[in-house]
Amino acid sequence: MRKLWNSLSLVGRRRSISYFSKSYTSDAPFNCCTKTHGLLIRPNNKFATTPFRNMDTLVQKPSPIPSRQRKIMGKSQLEEAFESAETTEEMLKAFSNMEGVFEERELGLASLKIGLKLDHEGEDPEKALSFAKRALKALEKDNNNNTPSSLPVAMCLQLLGSVSFSLKRFSDSLGYLNRANRVLARLQDVGVVSVYDVRPVLHAVQLELANVKNAMGRREEALENLRKCLEIKEVTFEEDSGELGKGNRDLAEAYVAVLNFKEALPYCLKALEIHIKGLGMNSVEVAHDRKLLGIVYSGLEEHEKALEQNVLAQRILKNWNLNADLLRAEIDAANMMIALGRYDEAVCTLKGVVQQTEKDSETRALVLVSMAKALCNQEKFVDCKSCLEVSLGILDKRERISPVEVAEAYSEISMQYETMNEFETAISLLKRTLALLEMQPQEQHSEGSISARIGWLLLLTGKVQQAIPYLESAAERLKDSFGPKHFGVGYIYNNLGAAYLELDRPQSAAQMFAVAKDIMDTSLGPHHADTIESCQNLSKAYGEMGSYVLAIEFQQQVVDAWESHGASAEDEFREAQRLLEQLKKKARDASANELHMKALPNELPIKALPLPHKS
Repeated sequence: MRKLWNSLSLVGRRRSISYFSKSYTSDAPFNCCTKTHGLLIRPNNKFATTPFRNMDTLVQKPSPIPSRQRKIMGKSQLEEAFESAETTEEMLKAFSNMEGVFEERELGLASLKIGLKLDHEGEDPEKALSFAKRALKALEKDNNNNTPSSLPVAMCLQLLGSVSFSLKRFSDSLGYLNRANRVLARLQDVGVVSVYDVRPVLHAVQLELANVKNAMGRREEALENLRKCLEIKEVTFEEDSGELGKGNRDLAEAYVAVLNFKEALPYCLKALEIHIKGLGMNSVEVAHDRKLLGIVYSGLEEHEKALEQNVLAQRILKNWNLNADLLRAEIDAANMMIALGRYDEAVCTLKGVVQQTEKDSETRALVLVSMAKALCNQEKFVDCKSCLEVSLGILDKRERISPVEVAEAYSEISMQYETMNEFETAISLLKRTLALLEMQPQEQHSEGSISARIGWLLLLTGKVQQAIPYLESAAERLKDSFGPKHFGVGYIYNNLGAAYLELDRPQSAAQMFAVAKDIMDTSLGPHHADTIESCQNLSKAYGEMGSYVLAIEFQQQVVDAWESHGASAEDEFREAQRLLEQLKKKARDASANELHMKALPNELPIKALPLPHKS
């Protein structure tokens, strides 16, 4: 089976991986194979014919071939037929013939090859899974973990992870991929396999791990796997390779997905630099980089820079007649104009875009949502609502077709109603959003964000008891998706604290505010306005509990933090000082009252609790 392993080594280097929804894809030479065989095919042996008659009258009988040799020749021919098969049907037929001659442990590589082929085609994942499991069983039986044959085991585990991912069996996929990762790490430590053989499989495993973790909502963990993918590319390709450009952009997109625009920026700039150097200023890759860079700058609230990159991207997209991408870029540009307060310009841009869209298309709905945003900022509420109603009519018909895109649009529309103080409508739309996202396991992070917004609006409208389960659910989901120290998680705990304080549960409130402050200290810094606010809330909660020493300590931190802002926060500084003096007065009054109470007869004697029984 050596020739079959050689062919599989080639497949391992060129293996393609397919994904659903927003996922990351591998690149050449990790992903450049359109056929999964790539085998060495021997030319057909034909008898050489001659026009001359053999005049030798002595006929020699061929010597008999031993049965063992005949069996070896038969195996070789079957293997040759399998190697030369191109279609799945031909491969399955040849494999069926091999089953009658080869032992099960000898069929491991052939089973793996068929599994890879089926996974690449993506039409019958269950069948691919059965071949992958059969291959793993055979290869593990034929493997002592100290030879290069461990590499096919890793490839097999990676295939099982890929197929399980396609079947949305994410826990199974994660288990197989983690096993593959351990096998590859062991191979690298032992050094019995060439690093050039291991890298492509390791890259595929890391990429699959990133996609599975994203699908499970564990986006912060997925970032680490994507960083490893980029590291593998950096030691594999030249520093100005297009593969490195794509790898940097993938990582930038992943950071944008977790709203970490600061970390996304250098990777996005690096991708742009590589693509300009290798492909020129007017390539499609450069346009995609500039679009992403515009989004990053928007996230950093550098809207002028964002708009500049967007305009440059539009020019390239126009040159290449990529109309769908161009329309999206124009919508993004209008949103950037709105962020800059250029509302009339944004409306004018959107009017031009809407004429290029189909009547019931999602793009038209998105254009109308952006137009409503501009009109809402101009306080043209009647026109704003008209746009939103038409948009909702379109989106309602698209829920089953594009649930994630519709959910995002509903969320955006709810913000417009929220701005117009129509909170019940906003909450209703967010609940529709949540219902759509709950059916999409890979959207757990969005589900958490929407739950947080529902909780906040319920809190705002006085429905405190209803708000708490939404806020608690949001905290758990966002911790899983973005990590326990993400600033978004801090805001949720701050709102939970406010809810408990409203319900006269200051001790629970203090616990929530303390968690919020700790997160915001880490993610935003102790002098950020929202961190100071969480510290102020913590002081208030301790004040409500009568723990004035702690309340004064945290209020002093608030005073010091506002003072560090200088003249720009003079009003906040004065208010913080006023509250500090108020707490000190309450503490003195409480101390005097305590001394007075000690002088009085003890009307409520302390009840001693019984000690636990001892044998």
